[in-house]
Amino acid sequence: MSIAPEAGPTPKPPLLQVDGVTLAFGGVRALTGVGFDVAKGSITAVIGPNGAGKTSLFNTISGFYQPSSGKVHFRGQDITTLAAPLRAKLGLGRSFQNIALFRGMTVLDNIKLGRHAHLKTNVFDALFYVGRARREEAQLRADIEERIIDFLEIDHIRHAPVSALSYGLQKRVEMARALAMQPQILMLDEPVAGMNREETEDMARFILDVREEWGVTVLMVEHDMGLVMDLSDHVVVLNFGQVIAQGTPASVQGNPEVIRAYLGSGDVADLRRKLSAASTASSAATGVS
Repeated sequence: MSIAPEAGPTPKPPLLQVDGVTLAFGGVRALTGVGFDVAKGSITAVIGPNGAGKTSLFNTISGFYQPSSGKVHFRGQDITTLAAPLRAKLGLGRSFQNIALFRGMTVLDNIKLGRHAHLKTNVFDALFYVGRARREEAQLRADIEERIIDFLEIDHIRHAPVSALSYGLQKRVEMARALAMQPQILMLDEPVAGMNREETEDMARFILDVREEWGVTVLMVEHDMGLVMDLSDHVVVLNFGQVIAQGTPASVQGNPEVIRAYLGSGDVADLRRKLSAASTASSAATGVS
């Protein structure tokens, strides 16, 4: 009599599924059949050379672009045709490659805008600032000031206009606004681009802490290969709008297709030297082993 093997633990469904997504602008395809999963509680990085389609992918996931074909599922729900504000309300919060803050407004007011999708105040309450409007405003300020501003260490600039801030601090404020959206997935588009070593160190720490302390899943596009290799659990590599490799940082690092995409050759040792140097420099800056 044969004994059936014991069933292992049921795999948890991914928090986000991108399935065969194709995006075209006229006759030009920005994405072709892109597919990957984002596990809950993970840090997933999307990398690739310039023009590979990374930001187009982010815009498709967050609802700014509608794919020509394919599906995007979030928490098991098909969100392919949902508008961007509805996706934000479900739990997709994001930052942008080019900072999209209101420069004439204060840091605090910019961050508060991130909660807009979740507010229930009607026009009458808001006009006269009574009842629900007053209560929501108090709860919002408490959450932002006691949690988000403290977490990102920007208390000293809360009343400063965004236009007066350095580039690195503006990127931090944009992350704060995304966190104010109460995301289940925080989508970061090049979070350390243009930052100096100290700013990169701070941002790397915040990305790790938002996953560990807040339980927020992170999906990021990033060119800093040292940061990607140090922080990520899963890496997806795009080239010319297609996924050419995905897996752990170690497996992707040695993939010949990835090497050709970045170097134009099959010199594995050269890419490994390059990535090792970047990883060492990032580890020294971030203190992440």
